[in-house]
Amino acid sequence: MRFDGKVVVVTGVGRAGQAGEAIARAFAEEGASIIAIDRNPDDVEARATELRDAGRSALAFPCDLTDQTQVDAMARTIAASRNGRIDALVNAAGGFAMSGPLAESDTTVWHRQFAINLTTAYLATRALLPLLRPTRGAIVYFTSAAALPGASVKQMAAYAAAKSGVIALMRAVAQEERDTGVRSNAVAPTAIRTAMNLESMGNTVRYVEREEVASTVMFLCSNAASAVTGQVVELQGLGARG
Repeated sequence: MRFDGKVVVVTGVGRAGQAGEAIARAFAEEGASIIAIDRNPDDVEARATELRDAGRSALAFPCDLTDQTQVDAMARTIAASRNGRIDALVNAAGGFAMSGPLAESDTTVWHRQFAINLTTAYLATRALLPLLRPTRGAIVYFTSAAALPGASVKQMAAYAAAKSGVIALMRAVAQEERDTGVRSNAVAPTAIRTAMNLESMGNTVRYVEREEVASTVMFLCSNAASAVTGQVVELQGLGARG
């Protein structure tokens, strides 16, 4: 799954130890030029600098992906610097919070979960689709196992509902872009072994490894998956705990 000469945009490449960092690194190691996006300027520049120090190609774009004006401006800058073409968009930006029992839930948490998990993916897709069409590129979304049938969603209705919306968004793009050749898929992991999850949940969870997530995302963006669109790939942590 080499990506030499390809341009891959990855959102959520901010804090060290998170999934976005591993995804950007994996693509870069296979030859891709990375455009890393995160709302925190210092964090995203640090991740891009790490890739450049390792001899990879990476640019950092600070952007609040919940702000349409910022996202559209970012897309124009990317288009101007990349001749109006990118090859893949990985919507890894997002976050988790328990919203508690619905009757007692905080509406601020509800709106925040939709903003960071669904609105970010919607605005990035909307702005960057014109750059993906010339290359018949690929989009990968991050939903969650919590959004799949039969999942336990007790006290996390906001997160599960937002991630369910991501699946609907992914399927809409897959259907609407079929004639342009742009493919749209999603990964639905259980808990990923990230720095944040280790801090909050400890070492007793069967985590999905960040490298496993990155490998799946790269497959969905590769020529090997040229016939795959509109699909959700569930990733489960099946290894030993800790």
